Amino acid sequence: MNYELLWVLALLLVAVVLFTTNKVRMDVVALLVIIAFVLSGTLSLAEATAGFSDPNVLLIAALFVIGEGLVRTGIAYQVGEWLMKAARNSETRMLVLLMITVAALGAVMSSTGVVAIFIPVVLSVSLKMKSSPARLLMPLSFAGLISGMMTLVATPPNMVVNSELLREGVAGFGFFAVTPIGIVVLAMGIGYMLVARYWLATDSTQSQGEQWLRRTFRDLIHDYHLSGRARRLAVRPGSPLIGHRLDDLGLRDHYGANVVAIERWRKFRRVMVSVSSNTELHQRDVLLIDMSSSDMDLRQFCSEKMLEPMILRGEYFSDQARDVGMAEVTLIPDSELLGKSLREVGFRSRYGVNVVGIRRAGQALDGKLIDEELQLGDILLVIGDWKQIRQLQQKKHNFLLLSLPAEVDDVAPAVSQAPHALFCLALMVAMMLTEEIPNPIAAIIACILMGKFRCIDMESAYRSIHWPSLILIVGMMPFALALQKTGGVALVVSMLMQISGGAGAHVMLISLFLLCAVIGLFISNTATAVLMAPIAIGAAREMSVSPYPFAMIIAIAASAAFMTPISSPVNTLVLAPGGYKFGDFVRLGVPFTLLVMGASVILVPILFPF
Repeated sequence: MNYELLWVLALLLVAVVLFTTNKVRMDVVALLVIIAFVLSGTLSLAEATAGFSDPNVLLIAALFVIGEGLVRTGIAYQVGEWLMKAARNSETRMLVLLMITVAALGAVMSSTGVVAIFIPVVLSVSLKMKSSPARLLMPLSFAGLISGMMTLVATPPNMVVNSELLREGVAGFGFFAVTPIGIVVLAMGIGYMLVARYWLATDSTQSQGEQWLRRTFRDLIHDYHLSGRARRLAVRPGSPLIGHRLDDLGLRDHYGANVVAIERWRKFRRVMVSVSSNTELHQRDVLLIDMSSSDMDLRQFCSEKMLEPMILRGEYFSDQARDVGMAEVTLIPDSELLGKSLREVGFRSRYGVNVVGIRRAGQALDGKLIDEELQLGDILLVIGDWKQIRQLQQKKHNFLLLSLPAEVDDVAPAVSQAPHALFCLALMVAMMLTEEIPNPIAAIIACILMGKFRCIDMESAYRSIHWPSLILIVGMMPFALALQKTGGVALVVSMLMQISGGAGAHVMLISLFLLCAVIGLFISNTATAVLMAPIAIGAAREMSVSPYPFAMIIAIAASAAFMTPISSPVNTLVLAPGGYKFGDFVRLGVPFTLLVMGASVILVPILFPF
């Protein structure tokens, strides 16, 4: 083993550790990898940055835009509405239709986006059927992962593997090459979940999951320990607060008094108005204050600021429900808010709503929430104007709103253009099937037509692209080249040949699947595919067999991230709403992963002979 290979393996180990600990953003780690390769002389600048010119990166970006067009035109949400009607209060019918629908949509959309759209649908259906969401949310996440096995463009790992084949000078896979395997795995998944859902209906998941079924204001106040924390204080004439902005007053910083809403006189009646950092206080305003992080003397505070305490009845929030809203939101795995406090991100100024509660691992946090660092899986209780709360639904890069979507016109501003969006999608698939037009060009044509038909505007198109995912792919590609140049791929292939080569091609497929699945426990499935694709093709070359079955087994294994809640973002999204524990995914995911491996090892050689 030479010095350069040791350096590459050490760098890979550091990257894996950083990915696992999540202390540094994955896209930042990927960029640091590029810098390290160039500065160390392992790769030239052109080699280290070759990923930026890779056609598949362009294709993935275009597919993000296509998916956003389907959301903005309301197609995805209309499918959800149809699903609720078709289920007709049957959990079995709902599970089957849900998994089929999510797998179909995920074939042309981001699986994370599809799962995020359907979580509110599942919560609503569970409420109507009076069953635990836990019995449907894990099937939802499994279907999202299986959707990656439906088409060549369904998930980045497929395109990474296809790109490696092209780099080796052989023809790539067809658009529907993986589909037969995906259909079989989906059928297995449906059958498996029809039985396994009963394992999810334990007392723990039932009690934790039911919290999402009947979310009234009273429930939220109880669950987040808000009782006794809220105060209504009227601003008396001559108060030093009059005419000043909330941020200038510093009530939250100096007194621990968080103004979450204001009752203000308008046209002979009081109305509830939302607040921001620039809200100016007026005489006769009634402040609704959260005192959760304060131990001050309320009487002295009122005396100093010339405030008059007012009655706060138990049904106050219910009475004000028309003007002020509450909602629970959770952070998605790649949210830029992770690891930051509410103060650092300026939450109220940025989003126009107040965070009045945080639940972590099922328990409400007490104390000064504004300085609490946000963690993955946290559920935030926000209060504010309903319009501002609905707008949180559009912050898909940071939040998932755990309630039913707003009116179709609010979440689907281009709903009238839905037929055009469907036409663009069908045209893209048709062009890809002909194989006369390169897939990236077909996707770009569809994007341009969606813009022409006003299915999406330029701002929404650029915002829809998940840049961290693209940078991760670009940054991990140099590893494959570096391992090839330094002999790392040859070394791993040699080890695999010693372990499995003599036992035949089928055993090698099993070894590759297992190795891919294990690596996928620590890093993303895209990064796993980048590392494993050259090894698989190298093993095929060493055994003098076709590279196609070996490449396909990597694509399937990369999507089979069922075993832990952190194996894939779709698993993480359903963790809190489903009330799951880490062991629930292990208990259901490991057996199903083995089933998928068995089916793949049988089917892949039939479809792609050695």
